[in-house]
Amino acid sequence: MINDADALNESLERRLAAVEERLLQAAVAQNPFTTEAARHLISAGGKRFRPMLVAVASEFGPTIDEQRLVTAALAVEFTHVASLYHDDVMDEAALRRGAPSANARWGNSVAILIGDFLFARASGAVAELGPGFVKLQAETFARLVEGQVEDTRGPQPGDDPMTHYLKVLADKTGSLIATSARFGAMVAEADRTIIDALAGYGEDIGVVFQLSDDVIDITSDVTGKTPGTDLREGVPTLPTLLLAQSDDPADSAVKGLLAADLSDDANLARALAALREHRVIDEARAEIQRRADQAVGHLAQLPDGAPKEALVRLAQELVSRAS
Repeated sequence: MINDADALNESLERRLAAVEERLLQAAVAQNPFTTEAARHLISAGGKRFRPMLVAVASEFGPTIDEQRLVTAALAVEFTHVASLYHDDVMDEAALRRGAPSANARWGNSVAILIGDFLFARASGAVAELGPGFVKLQAETFARLVEGQVEDTRGPQPGDDPMTHYLKVLADKTGSLIATSARFGAMVAEADRTIIDALAGYGEDIGVVFQLSDDVIDITSDVTGKTPGTDLREGVPTLPTLLLAQSDDPADSAVKGLLAADLSDDANLARALAALREHRVIDEARAEIQRRADQAVGHLAQLPDGAPKEALVRLAQELVSRAS
């Protein structure tokens, strides 16, 4: 394990650079058009959050095979990027990572097929790692699809909307982040207890990541994302679900603002202003803190050192970004 924070950062930078190079190489297809479309979102950048987690988790095992580590990181990032191609089709998104989405540029059919191509590349990478990795990837992919199905259907009669929403986040986001942590620890041949602890952290931190985005959508003007995007599109978020749960008569005015035509800029501005002053924002932040603490709780079983500190700091940063 690397115990010096600066040395760990240098190691992460080196490994992520290797992943970036492999991503571009593995996205090459038999024809130039498919290559261009497959590299479209990869070249647009991204946080590379999942490969980073693979690399950090590998520090908790006794041995690290750098080639297998990069292959594992490649697999989870290809899975993530492939899912973005499909998500943009379903959401009819025009932009992704500041660039025109693949569906906006080439149409839905091409975007779906390119997503499939990248899923195939992810499968090829996982196959290099062995049967245990293949099984976990298949289980994760099933959860991603189930989460998307449930997100598309929405809560059914008798379902609690909040419970439904949190389950969707766990499946659509938490599952692959948990697998990223598992892959890193598995590559390094970590103990089963360590692997499970990292997976628990990954699943919880994935939900925290999405919940912090929920608050940012309402409160922030400086993230590069237009405030109120989810609100305007009628996408359920933690603050709006908390408001919907309230039976306080005093909340009827805010609920009325949310029920207005939010395609109108003036209506959206009024709804945002009201929500920013409402107690549900503080309640949402408290829930984000609670879930971040839950994620960090999994780390109690891990040895102290720079990698553990990095994971704790990540949880704190996700809380701070929603503050």
